[in-house]
Amino acid sequence: MKAAVGGYARARDLRHALELLSSADGMGRVLAGGQSLVAALNMRLTTGDILVDISALADCRGVADDGGTLRIGALTRHAEIGRDPLVRAHAPLLAEAVGHIAHAAIRNRGTIGGAIAHADPAAEFPACALALGAVMRVEGLDGPRDIPVEAFFRDTFETALAEGEILTAISVPKAAPGEVQVIQEVARRSGDYALAGLCLVRRAGRHRLALFSTGPKPMLATAAMAALDGGDTEAAISALKAEIDPPSDTQASGAYRRHLAGVLLRRAVARIEGGTR
Repeated sequence: MKAAVGGYARARDLRHALELLSSADGMGRVLAGGQSLVAALNMRLTTGDILVDISALADCRGVADDGGTLRIGALTRHAEIGRDPLVRAHAPLLAEAVGHIAHAAIRNRGTIGGAIAHADPAAEFPACALALGAVMRVEGLDGPRDIPVEAFFRDTFETALAEGEILTAISVPKAAPGEVQVIQEVARRSGDYALAGLCLVRRAGRHRLALFSTGPKPMLATAAMAALDGGDTEAAISALKAEIDPPSDTQASGAYRRHLAGVLLRRAVARIEGGTR
C-alpha cells in the first residue's frame, strides 16, 4: 500500500517551516527522519497530509554544552546521540537507550525530536526525557516556549505541542558527580518494541523512575520513587506494581507487564547500587 499525501514542501529554514504549517489548514505534518510518519502514511493510518520536510534545518541538529544542561537539537539522529561524547559523558541514559531502539537502519534515520514528538508509549526516548527531567523547546509563529517534560506527554501519541508548533530542541540537565542513570527493558526479540521498560536516575540521593510500554504514555512512578528515596527496594517494587495499569494485547497481558516492571526495577536498582551505568 502506498502513502496518500496532499503535498510535499521542503523548508528552507525554521520560519519557512512554520509558515508552511500555518498555511496547511491543520493538515500539515512535520517530516524529520520519517521512521514513524512514513510507516503510518503507507498503512493509510493518516491520509491527505501535507508533508513539511524540516530535515535540512541545520540549527535543529547537534549537541551543545549549555553550562548546566545539554541542548540536543531535535533533528539529531539516534545513532549520533549514541556516539556523541557530550551525551555519553553527561546524559549516558540517552546513549544507552540507543542500543535498544529498533535496528541500525532506523537508528541512522530516526531523530530524537521525532521520537519524542511522536510520543509512542513503547518508545525509549520519551521515557528517558521524563526520567532526566528534560525541557522541550518548541517554536511557533508567535515565538518559542519551553515545556517541562512532565507537562509534555498527554496521552497515546498526544503531546502539548499546539497546532503549527515544531519541537526544535531538548534540554537535559548534565549528570551530577556520582549520578547514575540506567535503562532496563524486556522485548521478545532484539529490535522489537519493549513489552515493558523503565529508566532510573539517582541524582543527589533522590530517584526519578520513568516507565514505558506500561500505559498510554511514559509515566513517573512517584510512589515507587519515594520508596527508593527511603532505601526500601521491596516497598518500591510493591508501590510500582500498584501504581501502573498496563494494557493487555497480543504481545503480553497486563498482569505479565506488571510483573516485568517489578523485575526490571529490581535489576535497575542492582545496577545502580553496583555503581555501573
